[in-house]
Amino acid sequence: MRDHRKLKVFELADALAVDVYQATSGFPRAELFGLTSQMRRAAVSVAANIVEGCARESIKEYVQFLDRAFGSLRELGYFIDLAHRLGFLSHDQATALSARYEQCAPTLIGLIRALRAKSSPQAPGPKPQA
Repeated sequence: MRDHRKLKVFELADALAVDVYQATSGFPRAELFGLTSQMRRAAVSVAANIVEGCARESIKEYVQFLDRAFGSLRELGYFIDLAHRLGFLSHDQATALSARYEQCAPTLIGLIRALRAKSSPQAPGPKPQA
């Protein structure tokens, strides 16, 4: 079993979740079950899927959970932009959350690509000529 606490991508995703909770605490009460909930769920889903993937035996399953984490991350990216355009996030808040997103995304993509490369069978080289 892998230890998610040793992964840089988990640290980034966890920090992003905390930041999202703090940023959404000032959203209008009418958004409690709307955008506030959606953003928080997406942010927590990123970190939680990394954790769950680490608990899986096979690399294939691990990557499936990382793919889910990436989908949640992309969803959160949209929510950050939407919340800013709706005026729920200030420019500074949106910029800070987007910066966290921009740290997390390439790190997660890199891990997914590395694991896929590790798990894919190597293409056989050319056969020697007799």
